[in-house]
Formats: sequence, C-alpha cells, structure tokens
Amino acid sequence: MSSQANPKYISVNWEAGGGGAFAVIPINEKGRLPDQLPLFRGHTAVVLDTDWSPFNDSLIASGSDDGKAFIYKVPDDFTLRTEDDEAPQDVAPIQKLTGHSRKVGHVLFNPAAENILATSSGDYTIKLWDIEAGSPRLTLKHTDIVQSLSWSANGSLMVTTSRDKKLRIWDVRQEKPAHVVPGHTGAKNSRVTWMGEHDRVATTGFSKMSDRQLGLWDIRDPKEPIGGFDMLDSISGVCIPFWDDGTQCLYLAGKGDGNIRYFEYENDKFEPLSEYKSGDPQRGVAFLPKRGINTHENEVMRAFKTVNDAYIEPISFLVPRRAEVFQDDIFPPTAGLKPAMSAGEWFDGKDALPPKIDLASLYAGEEPAEVPSDYKATARAPSPKAPSPTKKAPEPAPEPAPSASASRGPPPSMKEQTASIKDLASKFTDDKDASSSDNEDSSSFEEIPKPIDRSEKHSHPAAAAPTEKSEPTALSRGLGDALSPVKDKPDDFSRATQVAAGQDTKTQIRTQQQPVPASKSTIEELPSSDGGGGGKKGAETNLKSSEEPIQSSLAEIKSLLERQTRTMSEQSEEIRSLTKEVGRLKGKLGE
Repeated sequence: MSSQANPKYISVNWEAGGGGAFAVIPINEKGRLPDQLPLFRGHTAVVLDTDWSPFNDSLIASGSDDGKAFIYKVPDDFTLRTEDDEAPQDVAPIQKLTGHSRKVGHVLFNPAAENILATSSGDYTIKLWDIEAGSPRLTLKHTDIVQSLSWSANGSLMVTTSRDKKLRIWDVRQEKPAHVVPGHTGAKNSRVTWMGEHDRVATTGFSKMSDRQLGLWDIRDPKEPIGGFDMLDSISGVCIPFWDDGTQCLYLAGKGDGNIRYFEYENDKFEPLSEYKSGDPQRGVAFLPKRGINTHENEVMRAFKTVNDAYIEPISFLVPRRAEVFQDDIFPPTAGLKPAMSAGEWFDGKDALPPKIDLASLYAGEEPAEVPSDYKATARAPSPKAPSPTKKAPEPAPEPAPSASASRGPPPSMKEQTASIKDLASKFTDDKDASSSDNEDSSSFEEIPKPIDRSEKHSHPAAAAPTEKSEPTALSRGLGDALSPVKDKPDDFSRATQVAAGQDTKTQIRTQQQPVPASKSTIEELPSSDGGGGGKKGAETNLKSSEEPIQSSLAEIKSLLERQTRTMSEQSEEIRSLTKEVGRLKGKLGE
C-alpha cells in the first residue's frame, strides 16, 4: 500500500475490481471508515504511485501498470460519508497523459514550476509533461528501469537511480545527464532524495553482501559518496529516505520495518539522532509537508504509515520544549502554495526558488505570510535550529551506545545541548536558591553582609542561563490516546549531564558552584564563640576554608569530565574506522 499526504488529504492505493483505483482520505478523518468509499478511478490496471501538487492541495497525479498517468481534482464538497441510501460517487480524471509504452512506476511534480510532472516508466524513460497541454515535452533516456527520482529545490536538476546500479544527475532541459557514476552495488532497489537547497543528495541501497547502506553525494563531483557508504544494518527491506529542510534532518523508513530512524546533517555527514520504534511493520510511509505541522506542539515532522493494509497510523516528531511563544529557531520559513514560475517559463529555461511562508503567521492563526525565497539564509544563521525530533512513540533507542553522536538520545540537537543543560541546571539551582532563601528567613543572624555579596557574585554567571524549566520527554500517542511521558526527569538529566561533559563543561562547573552560599549555616554558629567584629573575621576565615575543598573537588570533577570526553571521542573514531574497514572487507569478499 503506497500513500502520499498534504495538509488536507492522504492518498492510498486501493485494490478494487474493474481496474486500478486509489482512495483519498481527508486528513482529519479518524476512526473506522465506511465500507464503501468514493474511489478515484479511470486506470485499467493497478495504480503504482500517486503524488500531490505542491501548489494545489486538491490536485493529484497517478501512475499505473496500464502505462498511463492521470490527473485528478478532488471535488470541493468531497466527503467519504454519504446517506444510507446513497452510493458513493467515484471521481474521474480531468487529464490523461499517454505516451509511455510500459507501466508508469513513479509520478513526481516539479517543486518550483507549476503544472510540470515527471513520470518514469518500464520503457527506461522519464517524460516531462506540461499537464495543461497534456503532452510530453522532454524525455530522459536510461539504460534500465528507473528505481527512484528526485528534483532539486529550484526544479532545474534531477537525480535518478536505476536497476543498472548507476546514479545520474540530470540537467533536465538539456535531456542529458551531467554525471553518471556507480551507485550502490547491491542487486536490490536503491532510493535517492535531493537534500533541499543543498548541492547534496542522499541515497539508500545495498552492498554486494546485502547490507543496507546510506550515502551522501556532492552533485558537483559525485565520483564516490562523501566519506564512503555508511552501513546501516542487514535487514532486507528497501529503505526510503525523506529530507526535512527545516531541521536539516534525514528520515529513513524501511519497507517491512517497524522503525523510522533519523539523522542530523552537519559538517558534510549524517549524525544519528534516534529512531521511532514500533512492533508493527510499515507497508508504506508518507511525510506531511512542513506547512501542515502543528507548531503549537513543537511538531517538526509528521508521518503516516500504513499497517497491514488495515489502518493508517500518524506519527508526530516533537521537540520536547516548554514554550509559550513561536519557536522560530526550529520553524524557519518553508515552501508555500505559490510557484516560482509557470510551465512555459520553466520550459523556456527560467530558474527560481518558489516564495516561502512564515510559519509564525500560521502559529498565530492568520493567513500564511509570504516571504522571499532567499529569506531562509538569514533565518537559519544559527545552525543549531536542527533539533533532534522527539517522536510520539516509545523509547528513543539507545542501541549505538559506543557512538558519541548516538548516545545523545533524541531530545536536544547537537548544538542545542548547551541550552538544554543550562535549562536543567538552572532548574536544580532554583531549588537550592529557594532552600537557601528559606534558611535566611529562619535565621536570627542578620549581619555579615560581605560573605553574602561574594556568594551572589558566584551565582551570577549561572543566573544568566535560561530559567525555563523544560523537562525533555519522549511522548507516545496513538490514535485517540492522551499524551503520556515515557522518560522521567532523572534519566534525561543524567543524559544531558553526560553530553554537557563534552560540550559545555564550564556551564556545568558554574552550576555546581551554586551550593557555596549553603556554607552560611557554618557562619550562623560563629556568634556563640566570638562577638562583634571578631565574629565577622572568623566567618570570613571559615568561609574561605570551606571554599577550598569545594574548589578542589570541582577541579577534580572538571579534569575527570575532560578525560572521559577525550576517551569517548577516541572510541567513537575507532568504532567508525572499524565499521568502514568491515564494510571494505565485506566488499572484497563479495568480489
């Protein structure tokens, strides 16, 4: 069962008599569907793929085993439910695209130009259609069946993988590939996705030993993947990549798998973050466009997976952050509904990125506010906005424990770990400050101002940290279930502390210095032995003597954390090199 989604509808391939068909389900529809649904019919063989127009949420294309591609429009009054005595009304295509001699396996709209559709076929070609005219304008010839295709952000280039194990990067309007290089060497399918506005593409495939692989390619020099192929596992299902340009994260969903893992792209490599885990294998997965997510819940991505051809399960990936205002660091402007150019302008050679919308306007419940296509550059200046999405699913998968990047867990992103540890540290500091304040109120000793001033200076750097008391939690929610935390605060604080050891040691040391004012209890005992000025001098001496062992302990802790950080980094590099060596040896054995 294949599916595609937009903010209004989900399309699902449907087994039906009398030819191929697919169903369209409103995205807010929940619960059991009627026994009879209105279907989108017209094909004479099974429907293999569908794709929604990026600029019209009611326009959808389909490709079929009958060698044709059809265009449908969802009726304005479309509903799945009818009166008891009424039969559901099927929907007919508004445009038929004929020209392929064999089955049409993929359909994909251009992300920048309006009404441009790419279709791949078993006749070893990809055709580019002006769907208004209903005729193919360009043809990209391959030497074998195309297994996957993806557009660049401005719609001028395309990347494809095919059964001949080649990766091709096409200058589409020239109808010839700019690069043809060897891809994954395994016999099974490989998939590819263009990484938004980057000049990079990501591929998934198999090695000769049938290990699943992930590759990162520079389109300007794609002779081999950057840093070689990364081995994922030895599962047999095809892994499908999905790219999120807002958080700079790559999601991998395997057919037949129960998990969806995700990586953060940084410094020309993919850092594993965590994974969604489930015991129910997915037959197909669709990801929602960014303009359809729920910004009020800090949802950075939503997927829909089909399970056992019986139901569709929504999966939300959330950033566990307590905030009452719009979070612009994790929600930069995203593509809207306005194209950058018409079909005629695109065929004439124009290149442009489509305008974007500011998600802050959607957060406020207003009409989408349009911003220039290059607005993203300034909005994304602080790279840490790519957070580790936390999913509405159980446990954040700590399997790759030896890896420093994997041991982070899902909550904060790599560069936002600093803010996370400050939040958590300030939370515990507040508790100690409150207890210290209680002690001051109950004490009868009111003089000794100088030690109090010194303690305030010590506490000042930590006071600059954010005071928000967020508690990173992974939330699990099924259809109709309430949110429930599956990780408690001590585990999150422990993980955050481990990360802070490598990323923000100074912050951690400062927050640990907060207990110093607690030595006031020692000062309060001094008047019983000395009076007047003598008591003050004794208090100062006692305070200094109590600070010395604390400072010594903090220095030891800092030294220990630094050693542990170096050790973890060395182990991570060694594991990475050993993994690559194992992959290389397996490749040699396969040869």
